[in-house]
Amino acid sequence: MMNIKHTKIALLLAMSASMTLVGCGSGSDGEDGDAGNPGGEPAETIQTLNLDITDVTYQDNKPTVTVFATNQSDLPIVGLTEIEVKKVVQLIPAGASGAGNAAQWQYIGSQDAFTDLGNGKYTFTIDVEGFNSELTQRYNVISSASTLLDGVTTAPRAEITEDFDGEGYTAKYTKNVVSDATCNSCHAEGESIYHSYTDLTTCISCHTNEMAIEKDKVQVDFSHLIHNVHNNAKMYGRNLDKSAEAAHALVQDNCSTCHVESEQLTEWNNWTRIPTMETCSSCHTDIDFKTGEGHSQQADNSNCVACHNASWTETLHISAFSEKQTLINQYGMSAMLVANKATDDDMSATLSVTLTDANGTAIDATTLVSKIQRIETITNVGPNFPIMGYNASPGSGLAKISKDLVKVGQLQTDVSIVDGKLVYTIASLPFGSGDTDTAFSFIGLEMCSNGNEAIDCVDGVDTTSMKAELAHATLSGDTPSYRHIDSVNFGSCESCHGETFELHKGYHAGFIMTEQLGRELNGKMTVGVDGCVTCHTPDGTYASGGNQGALEMKLHSVHGEQGIIKDCTQCHDDFNLDAFKVKGALATSAGLYTTPITATCASCHGFDEISQHATSQGAIVNGSYQEANDAAQLETCFYCHAPTIENHTEVKF
Repeated sequence: MMNIKHTKIALLLAMSASMTLVGCGSGSDGEDGDAGNPGGEPAETIQTLNLDITDVTYQDNKPTVTVFATNQSDLPIVGLTEIEVKKVVQLIPAGASGAGNAAQWQYIGSQDAFTDLGNGKYTFTIDVEGFNSELTQRYNVISSASTLLDGVTTAPRAEITEDFDGEGYTAKYTKNVVSDATCNSCHAEGESIYHSYTDLTTCISCHTNEMAIEKDKVQVDFSHLIHNVHNNAKMYGRNLDKSAEAAHALVQDNCSTCHVESEQLTEWNNWTRIPTMETCSSCHTDIDFKTGEGHSQQADNSNCVACHNASWTETLHISAFSEKQTLINQYGMSAMLVANKATDDDMSATLSVTLTDANGTAIDATTLVSKIQRIETITNVGPNFPIMGYNASPGSGLAKISKDLVKVGQLQTDVSIVDGKLVYTIASLPFGSGDTDTAFSFIGLEMCSNGNEAIDCVDGVDTTSMKAELAHATLSGDTPSYRHIDSVNFGSCESCHGETFELHKGYHAGFIMTEQLGRELNGKMTVGVDGCVTCHTPDGTYASGGNQGALEMKLHSVHGEQGIIKDCTQCHDDFNLDAFKVKGALATSAGLYTTPITATCASCHGFDEISQHATSQGAIVNGSYQEANDAAQLETCFYCHAPTIENHTEVKF
């Protein structure tokens, strides 16, 4: 008996007679091709390979699986050469393998031999061992990047995993704790992470508890491994020489970062309901359950839930983050910056900061100062190309870029409270014309805290970084110049870092990525990283140009080094190429500068790699400031290059 899971296959096959078969093509006159070239010339290169498991049938407990392959135009693909059923696993329900054990995937077979039916369908008949028709069966199919049978047409890599019941129909239950979408909020969709595989379900199908027992390595089990590689409690990898420092800095042991409630995930709260030694030991490395070190002695998982019930487990693991979010939501800020012109030699600006409650109502700062660890302000001039350095050089006459209004519960020098607002005058700002007619201040708030409450600041007390704010002012009184914020998708920053991620805490007050930085342009609320350039100036930050500190480079170099950047669309909404028209030299090495387009591109592609080509197009690479700044608008990069987020290598012809 054949059981068809997807009824769409009937329609597709009915249409296939009139469709071009990708990889075969058809004769130009609609008839068969030449004897040596059946079907005519191959179709164009396949941009996307889509796989779907359309049929699963059983005979004598041996499954036959049909996979349907199509391209980006939904045309069937014929002639795949590197397609296989990588894993067949079945789901042992929770408790079935032992009291207290979580549901576990069990490997029962694989198959790389197939029959190409010539219409986009490929069938696999699989010898399985231990098949149980009462269990959910999972089929993991992988087609590696390869050339089709025609020897010309190439096909990209693709993966798919689908679950069925023991008769080939839709699975009645499965173990779906975390979604691919959650992983892809940080990891680039379709890109490999450690092995060559790209899908969460592929990882789970391989890293089974069965494999861990076979290899005598608990860290191989997915429920252990996935926690291990996102917290820095211990090393991981084949040789246990890999660190999760970067991932841990993002996730910060916040279970709810990945364990997100979802109607599509029937087992999303599995992590609270079924605690196991295998999972818990991935983070709690000071425990040896077998010997009773750091925990009562446990031979198995049968007694775990007796103490670690779901409510207690959830509260213990996420209460601190929930309380932090509650505190962050209790307070906010608004700010006003007003330019003053006493004389031509004394151009200053007055910053007023209003503390607000959860409803946006002003709070008298006098009542909150004792609870504030730090209110830090950072001011610069020229939002699109800031002209002040992170630290003002001695003798420059410029005001220092940063100033604390409050520190450890104390009002700081030259700061006053007027009508409940914190007020400070920033002296000697280098206002000018155009972009430099605008000064802008970035303000960060850090409060002393105990759980979800703000408390008086004393030595050793915990602190929480709160919301940030941004204010602009012009010397002329005209509308401020705003930095372009249509390139970076701020939501992508937040999706990875989270709303409670305390950016630069310790060095600064810590900046929380929330809608607080939003401002309305053309009737649309937009959010960007424009506040970051108050520090990440063309001259860099505290380490000068040696760390490529300008924002145009810093985000690329840091995320590139950590292997986060795989695709421009991960972070970008668009490329605002016109923004380069108002930029100048960027510090790219200690005391050396590069023209802005080249510096930005090289932060991903490498300075040595593109230097020769760039200099031939008018760029200056690691020259003097004067050279690079004079040549900033002479680069001819965009005469040929027309990068888009979908294809940043696009060129004009």
